[in-house]
Amino acid sequence: MRILVTNDDGIHAEGLDVLERIARALSDDVWVVAPETDQSGVAHSLSLSNPLRLRRIDEKRFAVSGTPTDCVIMAVRSVMAGARPDLVLSGVNRGSNVAEDVTYSGTIAAAMEGTLLGVPSIALSQAYQPGNRDVIRWDCAEHHAPGIIRRLLEEGIPEGVLFNLNFPHTGPGEVEGVAVTVQGRRDQELLQLEPRKDGRGYPYYWIAFQRTRKEPANGTDLRAMAENRISITPLELDLTHEPTLTRFARVFA
Repeated sequence: MRILVTNDDGIHAEGLDVLERIARALSDDVWVVAPETDQSGVAHSLSLSNPLRLRRIDEKRFAVSGTPTDCVIMAVRSVMAGARPDLVLSGVNRGSNVAEDVTYSGTIAAAMEGTLLGVPSIALSQAYQPGNRDVIRWDCAEHHAPGIIRRLLEEGIPEGVLFNLNFPHTGPGEVEGVAVTVQGRRDQELLQLEPRKDGRGYPYYWIAFQRTRKEPANGTDLRAMAENRISITPLELDLTHEPTLTRFARVFA
């Protein structure tokens, strides 16, 4: 099995090294193509107005001056064009990617691009304790991910579907199980703009989320994280809402 490893935290991210070790537990043929710099929050964006530059670091390790989506395209269409990957692994992201994070995450976008290109793809993220992003239990993802990925591949990943894996902030032996979940939803009133002023008195702003103790809904990725369970969420590329499609097809018939 030929595996492509990428991320959105950048080529120097610790989580990328963790994911490479996870990939090597599954195969000896592992390629790394990741962004030159941190691309967190860029979602499924493409570099259309700037050229892409490819920097070779090692025989099977490359950095790209672009987004996670650019990296997957560069890998499949150029770096690995002679023999396409059999699997795309994206991550391991520093911090969870749950609820509406799915729409913002470059980690998940890389897996989306892999899926669009016909390659089975999985995104992986490691949660950390709120307010303490310097303490990451990478050992949780590294210990549990290989077995979960094997089971997903054995069962078969449907066409047009990718998997979003999130690992709780806990030691490997303290995980309370695995949950197959739906995408949750946070209270968007928690999304805040924090105004500040620079040294010359000009205003600038930080986008930030306030933290809440609101109980997450049963069956969601948010609930799984709160209960120290590994969350597995299947995501579909087709965003069409079928009930509304049927309803308005009748309206405009």
